[in-house]
Amino acid sequence: MCADTPEYKDTLSLPKTDFPMRAGLPKREPQWLDRWEKIGVYDRLREKEGRKPFTLHDGPPYANGHLHIGHALNKTIKDMIVRSHQMMGFDSRYVPGWDCHGLPIEWKIEEQYRKKGKNKDAVDVVEFRQECRAFADKWVDIQREEFKRIGITGNWADPYLTMNYHAEAVIAEEFMKFLMNGTLYQGSKPVMWSPVEKTALAEAEVEYHDKESFTIWVKFKVAKPADHKLAGAQVVIWTTTPWTIPSNKAVVYGADIAYGLYEVTGTPEECWAKVGDKYLLADNLAADVFKRARLEEDQWTRVADVSASDLEGIGLTHPLKGAEGSNGEWDDIRDFRAADFVTDTEGTGFVHCAPSHGMEEFELYRDLGMLEQVITYNVMDDGSFRADLPFFGGKYILSRKGGEGDANKAVIDKLVEVGGLLARGKIKHSYPHSWRSKAPIIYRNTPQWFASVDRTVGDGQDQMGTSIRERALRSIDELVKWTPQTGRNRLYSMIEARPDWVLSRQRAWGVPLTCFTKKGALPTDADFLLRNEEVNARIVAAFDADGADVWYTEGFKVKVLEGIVDPADYEQVYDVLDVWFDSGSTHAFVLRDREDGTADGIADVYMEGTDQHRGWFHSSLLQACGTKGRAPYRNVVTHGFTLDEKGMKMSKSLGNTIVPEEVIKQYGADILRLWVAQTDYTADQRIGPEILKGVADGYRRLRNTMRYMLGALGNFTEADRVDPSEMPELERWVLHRLAELDVKVRDGYQAFDFQGVYSAIFNFATVDLSAFYFDIRKDALYCDGNTLRRRSARTVMDILFERLTTWLAPILVFTMEEVWLERFPDEGSSIHLVDMPETPEAWLDADLAAKWAKVRAARRVVTAALEVERTNKVIGSSLEAAPEVFVADADLAALLTSVEFEDICITSAISVTEGAGPEGAFTLPEVDGVAVVFSKAEGNKCQRSWKILPEVGTDADFPDVTLRDADALRELRAAGLF
Repeated sequence: MCADTPEYKDTLSLPKTDFPMRAGLPKREPQWLDRWEKIGVYDRLREKEGRKPFTLHDGPPYANGHLHIGHALNKTIKDMIVRSHQMMGFDSRYVPGWDCHGLPIEWKIEEQYRKKGKNKDAVDVVEFRQECRAFADKWVDIQREEFKRIGITGNWADPYLTMNYHAEAVIAEEFMKFLMNGTLYQGSKPVMWSPVEKTALAEAEVEYHDKESFTIWVKFKVAKPADHKLAGAQVVIWTTTPWTIPSNKAVVYGADIAYGLYEVTGTPEECWAKVGDKYLLADNLAADVFKRARLEEDQWTRVADVSASDLEGIGLTHPLKGAEGSNGEWDDIRDFRAADFVTDTEGTGFVHCAPSHGMEEFELYRDLGMLEQVITYNVMDDGSFRADLPFFGGKYILSRKGGEGDANKAVIDKLVEVGGLLARGKIKHSYPHSWRSKAPIIYRNTPQWFASVDRTVGDGQDQMGTSIRERALRSIDELVKWTPQTGRNRLYSMIEARPDWVLSRQRAWGVPLTCFTKKGALPTDADFLLRNEEVNARIVAAFDADGADVWYTEGFKVKVLEGIVDPADYEQVYDVLDVWFDSGSTHAFVLRDREDGTADGIADVYMEGTDQHRGWFHSSLLQACGTKGRAPYRNVVTHGFTLDEKGMKMSKSLGNTIVPEEVIKQYGADILRLWVAQTDYTADQRIGPEILKGVADGYRRLRNTMRYMLGALGNFTEADRVDPSEMPELERWVLHRLAELDVKVRDGYQAFDFQGVYSAIFNFATVDLSAFYFDIRKDALYCDGNTLRRRSARTVMDILFERLTTWLAPILVFTMEEVWLERFPDEGSSIHLVDMPETPEAWLDADLAAKWAKVRAARRVVTAALEVERTNKVIGSSLEAAPEVFVADADLAALLTSVEFEDICITSAISVTEGAGPEGAFTLPEVDGVAVVFSKAEGNKCQRSWKILPEVGTDADFPDVTLRDADALRELRAAGLF
């Protein structure tokens, strides 16, 4: 567009900036981090007065390893929420935190002990806990630096840690509220138990993986009454847990299932069935069972219908009854009754019941008042059978490393020996595993401490309901906004169906269950638990001063009970709290107790991954509903999981993991942040080398836009500023678009829709600005003198600069700081200390926007026509053209004539003719009624602006330029600049 003629080169107002096109983010970003810390950006923001508080409460990551891509996604979304609300006028606070207690850390210390041949049980518990604390402390420091490197803002100098003394005191205090309000109780029921870790687990601590299990079909003989028409027949059950057979106490059937009596009429050589055997089976499953038993279709027959009434009153014998050496262990008659959880979709239509190892069976016999008759204690905390159990004592369900133990095989072999097996096999199925040790778990009846979700909470807060479940469900529906809305449905269904909360863990590293039980009392007795506010206050004070370790010090029970009750009358509980209770209590010691918390102890936002519907969202809701009476959050925002480019789950074994540190080393943290902003985080996202290349490419385009603005704004002063009312239409159209975009950006940030925000800004910057407005106004910016047009364009550039930098700052924290400091390099200056400027609603002009939509549509036809000529090498530059535009619509023709259409199309000249275009004229199907006939521009080429016009050569002073350029040159000469 502009000449290289030395005489005129220096007269052009070309963009001038030191802002580099190559970002060099990996090297430069740490410099901005140091600068922010030096000038205290986060603290300075807190000093701004009169702003409404906005608090995102941080779900604590676990302090035990380097960050993965999920951490980066999670923390970046949080950071964008915090920063955007700050820049929209809030006092947006962010206190980062860490989960520090629990099995993962304890497991690491135990691993260290095992390598050294050291026995954990021989180590003083306080010493062991201090090693766990030191381990967590080390990883907190490491992760803090890794989070800061991603550009996460927050109170890093004073984060919250669940192992801080005050935090431990508050967690204990919150637990004791359950003690005092009547929801805490000790019960014995089947819980998910990790034999490897020797502790109970909650649903949130369990993940499901495929596992190959033994599967067996076992025979229970009908023995009672002896004269029953089915006496001697055998009920067949199917199970994938052979190890539960020694704990069998009953078999149940479905009252509405069609059963039959089947007789074996022939057998192959290898078969555990005998000719004449009669089996009771569900009709829908009989053929499959006989197939498993290796019987052909002609080797069995159905001999009778069996109704539900035929099954009533029957008693069964255990297959191990009377086995030599059984010592009468299995001689009792097994109960046989109907149950509504039995189906005929798989198995045999009968279900074997070991109520100590199955929740449905447990609940059935609990409701019948028969638990004392059916509960067994055959399985120890390490997953071995009790030593005195005949045949199986000391056998392990799982190996010490979590693999298959020797118990299943021992049970199967014994059943074969006594003739109790009809068939056996293996099955691959989804099975619960501990998400920490990755080992399979079992269901095991054991005394545990529970928080009831259905008892009336005795705290007098019944606005949301009387039970924890009622309060939680009403909070979900009435008090919380969900992003996406599906999060509401997921958590609601979980709360609706969940059992009581298992609070106790049989471990050492955590906050203990700070309660005492009366010696000799039963859990059902009114005085079983010591409930005393003074005792509770003493415990809290001791924890606040010295941490939860004091619970394990000698004489602590006497210290807190003496003078209130006789310490000798009470037992001290040494189980530790489920770590989800720890993190669920954080609202109390972070939101409620800190100066940078919230007035009502409720967060504006909780934001985590979708797995936290059964984790932190869930436990925080239950915990707060038990102590505050309502949810501790107003908004819950959920993100999905991060997959590789092919949509596969990341794993080290597949070699498809993306490590944040490596991305930052290659591209810089802003590229990682931009990937987050570009993705729909509410669903699962993908990341990989090709995706990151695409993100980096888009970043370069945006960076180029910012660089161009910086160059065009060189030496801009308030004296250059033009009031919008005096600006040309094109500038006023840009302001209209800005006003539209301002609404979209603010609404998007408030709705946590970063993909929508970034997409709108990026499209505006690349399509409306770079490819349209900037392209058009280059000529005026470079070649005009001090014209209204040029000053208006620069004023708009200044307005654009303010908005684009602040709008993008929550996403591209480093780049926008670089852009800002390039223009405002003052010491102490930072884009992150600036609010998004208010954009006047008066800039909105729907009529003007409609007009310029038509102008742009017509322009597309012209530029497309010129591109054909450029491709055909008829022209090299659009300034060599002077096309004729035919417009069928008279109003549109008048509209195009009213604007500087040649400048808009970047041609030297253009003519607009009302009417249809001649045959062969260029058209675009999507723009009706506009046709273009190409013509070359006539006249001489301006040696300054490269326009080709007849007027070139008519100015006496400067005959080789246009009249516009001649005026600009005279202006420069008068100022002594040329």
